[in-house]
Amino acid sequence: MRHIAIVGSGPAGYYTAEAAAKHWGDDVRVDVFDTLPVPYGLIRTGVAPDHQSIKKVSMRYEKTALTDNVRFVGNVEIGRDISVGDLQELYDAVIFATGAPHDRQLGLDGEELGNVIGSAAFVGWYNGHPQFASLAPDLSGKHAVVVGMGNVALDVARILSKTEAEFAGSDIVSHALDALKNSNIETITILGRRGPHQIMMTPKELGELMHLERASPQVEKDDLPPEGDDAILEPGLRKSVTLLRDFAAIPESIHGETPITIGFDFFANPKAFLGDDGKVKAVEVERTTIEKGRAIGTGETYEIPADIVITCIGYRSSPIEGVPFDERAGRFANDEGRILPGLYCVGWAKRGPTGTIGTNRPDGYGVIDLVAQDIGNGSRKRGRDGFDELAEQRGLDIVTFRDWQKIEEAEAAAARDGSPREKFVDIESMIAARN
Repeated sequence: MRHIAIVGSGPAGYYTAEAAAKHWGDDVRVDVFDTLPVPYGLIRTGVAPDHQSIKKVSMRYEKTALTDNVRFVGNVEIGRDISVGDLQELYDAVIFATGAPHDRQLGLDGEELGNVIGSAAFVGWYNGHPQFASLAPDLSGKHAVVVGMGNVALDVARILSKTEAEFAGSDIVSHALDALKNSNIETITILGRRGPHQIMMTPKELGELMHLERASPQVEKDDLPPEGDDAILEPGLRKSVTLLRDFAAIPESIHGETPITIGFDFFANPKAFLGDDGKVKAVEVERTTIEKGRAIGTGETYEIPADIVITCIGYRSSPIEGVPFDERAGRFANDEGRILPGLYCVGWAKRGPTGTIGTNRPDGYGVIDLVAQDIGNGSRKRGRDGFDELAEQRGLDIVTFRDWQKIEEAEAAAARDGSPREKFVDIESMIAARN
């Protein structure tokens, strides 16, 4: 029998559990740990609430979670409740699938000002993550600045722009919906250091900006390269740039008819956040030019009004005591998934915050191939039975997948009309709902 511990129950964790079950069949026991009492990681707390079709991938993870040889162990924090050393004594392999839950910092003056918020926190707020549910961003001002040129920046801009009716069918949490209903935001500026040919935005997400009820996207024609230069782009990026050209062709009269304008400010590198009374008021920006694909400052600076700033510039994994960590890359130090004997990582914890949800599937199968090479026929380790004894000794209140299903039923029962669920946003309520 092989005994596998997976730390993290998001896509990387469940694809890895699926791979282990397929590789060894009945000859493996997999325990999937999570700090929260609820599974699915960023599927629950990262994917935009108005992208319900993407969240349906959790049905695949549920199928894996309900097999006899895979178990969800929620409400257990590795490094606090259980040490990595404890897991190593009990399991043949410990695989970190913890994702990258923390915001990267820009390291700019004024980053500590009020209403300068990282995307992990802001997205966690409108998705009901217990860590960020009490964030309470101030949306009373007119000007929002979103730093970044990826899909997360688009998610943030879109969520800030939508009417209450446009959230029908979504699972945005009530505290965020109420705040957004009372928002005074009129301009949303998306800042990017480089130009249209260097964006990381996909056509589907960009195209959604064309269908917002009260907002219109705006691109300056002078920021666009000659149209013939688009021929060198890969097809997906070419479609995205074509959409930017469509935005640039929107007549000014249309922008006057919509209460909110979403403006793209290319070749714009934020240099400092400016404010008074402890709250952000503007962003100082340096104009850039592109040389060999890199953004080079020109020395020309200007200010953009900003009553709230959301930085969407990437994420970092969480260091865990006893596990080598690459501070510069913001992930676990590893060689193709191997960290140390018996320790592995997968997904964003392995490669950093890149790729799509689907990228985690081959990643999960790949790390199980490594584990199979390393552990052979398994060992005499106690695995699940040993963990259960230790958990009882330490008084841990474990949440199982069956418990999660009760929590899920309670969330569905509490949903407003048209919504699939009303998420519990604190751990105590989650745990109470299973009883």
